[in-house]
Amino acid sequence: MATEPLLAIRDLRVTFATRTGPVEAVAGIDIDVEEGRVLGVVGESGSGKSVSMLGVLGLLPRSAVVTGSARFRGQELLGMAPQALQAIRGARIGMIFQDPLTALNPVLRVGEQIVEAIRIHRDVSRKAAMARAVELLDLVSIPQPRERVQQYPHEFSGGMRQRAMIAMAVANEPDLLIADEPTTALDVTVQAQILEVLEELRTRLGIGLILITHDLGVVAGTADAVAVMYAGRIVERGEVDAIFDEPRHPYTQGLLAALPKLDTGDAPLVGIEGRPPSLRDRPAGCAFHPRCSLAEARCRVERPVLRHLGSTWCACHLAEAADHLGDVPARHVMDGK
Repeated sequence: MATEPLLAIRDLRVTFATRTGPVEAVAGIDIDVEEGRVLGVVGESGSGKSVSMLGVLGLLPRSAVVTGSARFRGQELLGMAPQALQAIRGARIGMIFQDPLTALNPVLRVGEQIVEAIRIHRDVSRKAAMARAVELLDLVSIPQPRERVQQYPHEFSGGMRQRAMIAMAVANEPDLLIADEPTTALDVTVQAQILEVLEELRTRLGIGLILITHDLGVVAGTADAVAVMYAGRIVERGEVDAIFDEPRHPYTQGLLAALPKLDTGDAPLVGIEGRPPSLRDRPAGCAFHPRCSLAEARCRVERPVLRHLGSTWCACHLAEAADHLGDVPARHVMDGK
């Protein structure tokens, strides 16, 4: 018998009420996260990556309306009573927020914040929780953890603050960890260290991991599967090797073409022309068609749906044509070649 995914999201939609009318930030996505595996959710800023996960966890403002289904270990999260959801959030599902400098309380010592995260969900003494905090800082490779628990966030470097956030997120040994841009604004050396810490924790604790990022390069050596989002929808998903070896969607190919390559000498980096559409006025048909050189009349009026194409799922009317063209479906890539 097939087992249910650790997290199964179906037709998730997030709509914000604004003065000028509703804005649909996430427009019906399906995501599965398997136990012990890493899913990379990739896309440009504003594509709906973070909003979708915050919606699942009930962390969006009241102006947001979240519909669809999000089942965690078979238990529906959407519509769950706030107190019941809080018992899951932080205990069974951990979250690493995008900016640790603002996510951590600047007037509380790091150790106290980890202690609070533990004692909210576990009936343990403050002394035991502090000992656990020291263990956690050591687990994420922060040097001198006994001294560091007594320090404030501003006394930590950027990489150390991110590690402290990771320690807090895994304090109660969750089954699922959501990491929202965990390497943003970090230099490449620290970035590699943070990804190594996440991989070690995944291996040691056997947790599922959702890695939200705008950089396909970050998930290349980390993720097992990838979901590429654009304008609030998933445009391509599949196993990471399949996505990197045979990307079908022009947007995915554009993201890959924008990655720096070691074998291109002094060749300039290329970027995707144009900009993501306003979600207030999403284009008819395929939302990517204003930036795609392959767009035809059909693309401008008929929205493509995800369909199975060999090793991946792709939402593009011309996926087969894009596949034949290899790495050059978008104007900027073609010009760069």
